[in-house]
Amino acid sequence: MIQRVLISVSDKTGIQEFASFLQKRGVEILSTGGTAAKLREHGIPVIEVADYTGSPEIFGGRVKTLHPRIHGGILYLRGNEEHEEAAGENDILPIDLVVVNLYPFEKTVRSPDVTQEEAIENIDIGGPGMLRAAAKNYEHVTAVIDPSDYPLVQAEIENEGNTTMETRKHLAAKVFSKTAQYDGEVARYFSADFFAVAVEKVQDLRYGENPHQSATFYQMANPFAPSLATAEILQGKELSYNNILDANAALSLILEFADGKPAACIIKHLNPCGAASSKTLHKAFENAYSGDPMSAFGGIVALNGEVDGKLATRLSEVFLEVILAPIFSAEARKILSKKQNLRLLEVGKLRRPLREKDVRSVLGGFLVQDLDVREIHASDLEQATKKKPTPKQIEELLFAWKICRHVKSNAILIAQDKTAIGIGAGQMSRVDSVEIALKKAGKRIKNAVAASDAYFPFPDGVEFLGKAGIKAIIQPGGSIRDSEVIAKCDELGIAMVFTKIRAFRH
Repeated sequence: MIQRVLISVSDKTGIQEFASFLQKRGVEILSTGGTAAKLREHGIPVIEVADYTGSPEIFGGRVKTLHPRIHGGILYLRGNEEHEEAAGENDILPIDLVVVNLYPFEKTVRSPDVTQEEAIENIDIGGPGMLRAAAKNYEHVTAVIDPSDYPLVQAEIENEGNTTMETRKHLAAKVFSKTAQYDGEVARYFSADFFAVAVEKVQDLRYGENPHQSATFYQMANPFAPSLATAEILQGKELSYNNILDANAALSLILEFADGKPAACIIKHLNPCGAASSKTLHKAFENAYSGDPMSAFGGIVALNGEVDGKLATRLSEVFLEVILAPIFSAEARKILSKKQNLRLLEVGKLRRPLREKDVRSVLGGFLVQDLDVREIHASDLEQATKKKPTPKQIEELLFAWKICRHVKSNAILIAQDKTAIGIGAGQMSRVDSVEIALKKAGKRIKNAVAASDAYFPFPDGVEFLGKAGIKAIIQPGGSIRDSEVIAKCDELGIAMVFTKIRAFRH
């Protein structure tokens, strides 16, 4: 039975209702500081920890729960003769439920104006100590760190008078995961030599990249939104390992247009096979689809605006695996519900990530880098050739660059009217990527522009592009043969600009 609870939370979501439920069941409530004040405001009687222990809060609140009556009440083994005797001798009563969440250290240090003093004061000491003690003694004590678990705990107490052993063990694991993540954030604040990642299982997947591989989808603690971890799955079959990878690639690309004109992209095998920006979302999809209709079969579509009934009708005419958008109208959902296996992912308002990390595993370790969110504007471009691009070509080149940076290297992208019409991806030779992009573009190439994710090491690539009809090129520059590449462009009458940054995607 739950006789006594200790509540001390920085995130007060739902705590009033949960504490009220416990109080009505006759559970004695111990609390501290702001939490105690909030509960009293709502007529919920509490005992201050300082009154309970007989020791006042000291050092500006740095020491308040670090006391044998608190930690002893959490940690002692019920039914153990030696422990029960020691508890009696030291006037230690059982604390059966610990409801604690931690000082908002991560949120605090993310503020650009945070001082070291503020950061240090937001390192929680007592909170992790109580939670870890409760989690260690999960056979007898329930540890709750996440407000989203209040309904589960409340339901079990209501039905059984206590939580189940299975629930206590699950909540204990969550505590150790979240305190590990918390400590990792603190360690990273002190030194970049340390990087800890805490994740929570979302689901076991049917299989991995191939049917003989097992796989699981985990989400990061406090995941960035919008993301695959925060998306709402409105309908369709369970997402597969490859669906998740492709949907993530689609979301990453469409975030390039979070604040711009209507845009759409289609992803296959982590590469865009279609992408466009236009006056309407419907037109953007049509243009994206026209880029490579054959490759779009079975693709993942991402859009940067609301999917309405008209667009939903068009989308339903194409075989797609996943459609991802900020929101779907009620009419769109009704239309698309007829395709029962089609997954709809509603991701909410689009915003570009700023400080997120890209974490990839290698045998024996991890690679961690900043996400490539560097934007290129017209003012960033360096004129390389005698011929200057027109203002319209500049717009086309910047569009092509946005898409090209999401193509696997070596990447070449040909665009016309803000539509990707030819994409060469993932080739070991940049010339091979050029030839694939030209083949995909076909006869549509007149007056088109091209983007390259890295410099041209030799003039042959731009020669092929120029002779096929490309009129302007955007590329990073930086090759020891830049002068030869520029000379070839001048010879062919091509306007070329340098971004001065590379956009490899391995």
